[in-house]
Amino acid sequence: MYRIVGADQKEYGSVTAEQILQWIKEGRANGQSLARDEDGPWKPLSTFPEFSAVVGTSAPPPLAATAPAAIGAGQGTKTHGMAMAGLVCSLLGIVCCGPVFATLGLIFSAIALAQISNKPLQFSGKGLAWAGIIISLVDYVLFVVLIRKTDILDEILKNLPR
Repeated sequence: MYRIVGADQKEYGSVTAEQILQWIKEGRANGQSLARDEDGPWKPLSTFPEFSAVVGTSAPPPLAATAPAAIGAGQGTKTHGMAMAGLVCSLLGIVCCGPVFATLGLIFSAIALAQISNKPLQFSGKGLAWAGIIISLVDYVLFVVLIRKTDILDEILKNLPR
């Protein structure tokens, strides 16, 4: 099974060799298309023996020219800054300013998650973004619980004899 980078810089797969051969015939892939076998390194299709006869064996362009910011997750990707900011803001929401930082954390994390999903070969940090979203939601629940407890304590204190 293979994974392949499309012209849109998105990663596709797992696909069979037969599927890649079909894509080559349809013009959807060529010798410079980046691919990898299982967890192997990313390399142009022309360097795979099973595809070289179909795409030719001409020397492929350097990887930097083929895929600007792309290799696979964990290889050449960078953690999305908004994912980190979302996590930090949501953690700050627990200790101070509750819903203000929780809201910022939720917004930053959601934006990061969307951008990471659109450019998975360029950015990593999906786990951080999800953690920021979850912690922000927990912040809201804690805030509501604390407000409710404060209201109950106020009622108790009002009803105490003086």
